[in-house]
Amino acid sequence: MIIFPAIDLKDGKVVRLRQGKAEDVTIYSESPVTQALFWQEQGGEYLHIVDLDGAFTGEGKNLAAVCEITRAIKIPCQMGGGIRDLQRAKKAFDAGVARVIVGTKACESVEFVGSLVKEFGADRVAVGIDAKDGKVAVKGWTESGTWDPINLAQAVSTAGVETIIYTDISTDGMLKGPNLPAMEEMVKSVDAKVIASGGVSVKEDITNLGMIKGLYGVIVGKALYDGHVHLPEILSLAQKT
Repeated sequence: MIIFPAIDLKDGKVVRLRQGKAEDVTIYSESPVTQALFWQEQGGEYLHIVDLDGAFTGEGKNLAAVCEITRAIKIPCQMGGGIRDLQRAKKAFDAGVARVIVGTKACESVEFVGSLVKEFGADRVAVGIDAKDGKVAVKGWTESGTWDPINLAQAVSTAGVETIIYTDISTDGMLKGPNLPAMEEMVKSVDAKVIASGGVSVKEDITNLGMIKGLYGVIVGKALYDGHVHLPEILSLAQKT
C-alpha cells in the first residue's frame, strides 16, 4: 500500500481545507518546493498535488509551482484540480506530473476520460470521486452531481481508467478517521486501483485501511501537517500490509 503525502496549493501556498471549504483554510507553507522536498526526504514515494484554485475556478493558477516541484524532486507526483480539457491535461504533463486526476469533468463526460486514456495512456490518468451524502460532488466540492460514486467508478473503469481516488468529504480534514465501509465497498466494486483519501488522523487508521484487501494507496494530508502522524512511521505500517 502506497502512502501519498498531499500538497494542496492555493495562491501558490501549501494549505489545507476543512471538508473542502475554501473559506476554512490553514496555510502550512509559503514554499511548495520546500514542502515537497521534505516529504521526499522523509521517504515519500509519490506525491499527491491538488491545484485548489483550478478545482474551484477551472483555471490552473498553480502550474508554475507544480513545475518547480517536479524539477526539484526525484519521486513522481499526481495532480488534480481543473483538469477539464485535453489542453489542461497536456499542460500538467508538460509541468512534469506523472498522472493527472480528473474530477468534475469525469462526472460530465465519461467519454472525455476515455479520450484522455487514449491520448496519454491508462497509467497516466486517474479519476477523483468525491462523495457527499451519497452523491459525487463537483467543482471543488461546491456542488452535488447526480452520479452515485460506485456507478461512476464502474463507468470510468470501463472507459479504461486504472486508478480511482475516492474521498469521503465528510471526513476530509476532520481527523475523525476514514469511512472504512465505504472504502471497502469501492475497492470491491471496481477492477481499478483504489486510493483512499480523507479522514486519516492516527497511525491506526493506516493499519485499518491496510486491512482492506486490494486497497492500492492512501492519501494523507492534515494529519501529517498537524503532527498527528509521521511519514516514516506510517510508511513502515503501509509496507506491512
